[in-house]
Amino acid sequence: MPIPTREQALTLLETYNKNERLILHALTVEAVMRFMARKRGEDEEKWGIIGLAHDLDYERYPEEHCHQTERILRESDWPEDYIHAIVSHGWGICTEVEPTHEMEKVLYAIDELTGLVTACVLVRPSKSLDDLSVKSVNKKWKDKSFAAGADRDIIQQGIDMLGMERADLISDVIEGMKQAATQLQLDGSLA
Repeated sequence: MPIPTREQALTLLETYNKNERLILHALTVEAVMRFMARKRGEDEEKWGIIGLAHDLDYERYPEEHCHQTERILRESDWPEDYIHAIVSHGWGICTEVEPTHEMEKVLYAIDELTGLVTACVLVRPSKSLDDLSVKSVNKKWKDKSFAAGADRDIIQQGIDMLGMERADLISDVIEGMKQAATQLQLDGSLA
């Protein structure tokens, strides 16, 4: 079974998603997954591709999230471990596929967290990741009405699975997002 390329993942993402926010979210998760893979000495390309494709079906099939992605990836002959990793990010939400590999636990933990960090950046006058602190994100974490779509319980469950401190994961997510700040439009250009 051939290993999918980033170009193939991006083509699939753009075939099933036209919403710029969803595509930016996928690119954000990809950037953080690549950062986390480098930090752990893992396969950056694989982790990045899985991050990029994780919400493949969300725009077109929100009620069948993860299930349609599984079908699409099987039809596209993706390897089983890639499919398992992607589907596992919906564990306890829309699938029963539990994250077991370190990469899967990272994806589960950072998916919602990238949304919270993005929202934190967009309310800053600078609109830049450069001056975003962990302390600022933690403050917004406590305000449940802020970025209400970023489920703190899911993020915390992922943090617990990884055996990390919340501040450390937030720091990693910020650093990973900084790697692609211009592409993600979080470099101050929207200020």
